[in-house]
Amino acid sequence: MFSEASHENFVPLLFDVPSRSFSSSSLLVLKNIKVQHFSQLLYVFDGRFSQLHTLIIDLINNVLSTDLIENKCFVLSCAWEISHYKELLLPLIYRMSNIEKLGLYLTIYVNDKFIDGNDLKKNIINRLPQLNVFTLDIRSLTFINNQIEKKKGQCHVFSYPSEMPYYQKITNNFPGGLYQYVRFISLYDEYSFEHEFFIKISQLFPFMEKLSLINHQSQKHKQSYKSINDNYNSTIVKYNYLIALDIEEVHDDYIEEFLFNTKTYFHNNILIYINYKSLERVTHNFTRDVTRINCAKINEIFLFGKKNYSNSLRDYFSCAIIH
Repeated sequence: MFSEASHENFVPLLFDVPSRSFSSSSLLVLKNIKVQHFSQLLYVFDGRFSQLHTLIIDLINNVLSTDLIENKCFVLSCAWEISHYKELLLPLIYRMSNIEKLGLYLTIYVNDKFIDGNDLKKNIINRLPQLNVFTLDIRSLTFINNQIEKKKGQCHVFSYPSEMPYYQKITNNFPGGLYQYVRFISLYDEYSFEHEFFIKISQLFPFMEKLSLINHQSQKHKQSYKSINDNYNSTIVKYNYLIALDIEEVHDDYIEEFLFNTKTYFHNNILIYINYKSLERVTHNFTRDVTRINCAKINEIFLFGKKNYSNSLRDYFSCAIIH
């Protein structure tokens, strides 16, 4: 529901029909620029910025590109999935023969094989003789068909530490590390996330501000929290900087995970995206005490699905704007 690269905060780099009057012969560095399409990158390299040597781009969408000139530093990130790795991205990079610093933070759909360490060495590192620094977070996705259902397979290669502000589609297999620059994360898995997983996530991303979760599997160890390891599993997960939470596409267990004050702590002024019927069930029709404290910290709610703006709903979220 939200992303660091949303259209709402998109700032066009250039007009659709670029004017050569928008140019500079002294500009050396362009940072934190958002562009709508790959084609807009070409305007940067058409001679209007003759002294430009460092460019950091956040890509909103992707369109096939053609010509590109040399550059010494190039960083490209995109919060959405892109495709055409061989047809689009590699030719773009190959036109920067003097590149010294390269950063790629992308999720890419592939048809035949994953983008792994061997692929990166063969198709990028060995092709750029001047490359000194290569930072990356590349997740390649492909569809795996079997007789039962269609699933996604993925390969994730990344450098550490990461300086990107977002980290997408974290699973139970997440290797760990400390990510102090990350402000937005998304969690997704076909297997359940247990309470200890959220403890880990809150520690690995201490300055997280936005969290999106997709998981339709029930938690497996809910009933064993007290019987197996009461001290550990009853640890309250603390999200000290969280301001937005998307739990629309989740099993009810994860709504309990975030709304039970015995499991989760966050500060005031939380924006939440949630399914109305799920919220109604978990809060026992907006009467449940264990969810009342955290719900009182929510100041804006986007409800999805069939909903009823009842008095009990409005009383339970008396300080919130309800959409």
